[in-house]
This record gives sequence, structure tokens and C-alpha cells, in this order.
Amino acid sequence: MSTEPFDIADIKRRMTGAVASLKTELGGLRTGRASASLLEPIHVDAYGTHLPLSQVATVSVPEARLLSVQVWDRGMVSAVERAIRDSNLGLNPNTEGQVLRIRIPELNQERRQELVKVAHKYAEAAKVSVRHVRRDGMDHLKKLEKDSAISADDLERLSKDVQKATDETIAEVDLTLAHKEKEILSV
Repeated sequence: MSTEPFDIADIKRRMTGAVASLKTELGGLRTGRASASLLEPIHVDAYGTHLPLSQVATVSVPEARLLSVQVWDRGMVSAVERAIRDSNLGLNPNTEGQVLRIRIPELNQERRQELVKVAHKYAEAAKVSVRHVRRDGMDHLKKLEKDSAISADDLERLSKDVQKATDETIAEVDLTLAHKEKEILSV
């Protein structure tokens, strides 16, 4: 009987991965404040391939509402500018030599509400992901008990551990969402 042992640390690691993914997605939401992570999803057609912006330029935040993109290769400036304009982020860079300056416009209340809805969708997807990990863990435990690899008492104890990890991770998702919602609505 080759049943792999139950590993609560692996369950927790997978749940933490869902939270990390959520934080990355939320980092890409524009809040009216400049953030270098805002440009992370942008890819540039460079040297005959599709490269992330971070591989052709340095992004910095010199002011609260300004991004500065220092393009390393002078020949790539127009490609970077085009990628930023075409990114559907509503950003319009001003080019000064190899530096692109991007003013982050104010968000109106309607746009803020839309961003909050998007943030809620991201959070719900993270919760679903956490619940899938929980279900996988519980299924594994039930199989171990059925195969007599663990006792009924072990099943109950480990099931509580999985549920506790799930509850803690869901609470972290809610907290992360609350912080982002506050950031979006207050500027």
C-alpha cells in the first residue's frame, strides 16, 4: 500500500500561495497613487521577443503621483512607450530622452467603485483556491483513514488542523482585501 503521508505544512504552503497570488493581483490595481507594481503586467516587444518591462527598464516612484521609467537601450524607448499606452491602464507617458514620466491621474468615485468590485473578485478567487486546497487535504485524509494508514482520532485531529489553516488563510484574504479597499477609496 503506497499512500503518501499527510503533510499539513504542504497544505499551509499551498494556501499561502493563494494569498501571495492575491497580493500580486491587487498590486496591479491602480489606486490613484504611483506604485512600481502598477507596470509589472506590461510586456514589451523587444529584440524579437515579448519581454516584461522590468527586463528593459527600471521603474521608480519619484513622487506620490508620478512614475519614472528609465529605459536602458535608447532604441527601445518607443517600444516601451507603445507598450505602456496599449496596456489599457489609462496611462499616457511623456518621453524625455530615455526616461518616460507617467503622471497617475486622479480616480473618480465611479472608477474607484469599479476597482473595489475587481478587488472583491480577486479575493473571492483566492478564497475558492484556498477551499480547493482544503478539499484536497480532507480527501487525502479520508483516503488515509480508509486505507487504515491513520486512525479515526488522527483523522479528526488533522481535519481540525486543516480547517484551522483554512480559517486563518481566509481571514488573511479578508484583511488583505480590506486594506486594498481602504487604499482605493481613500486618496
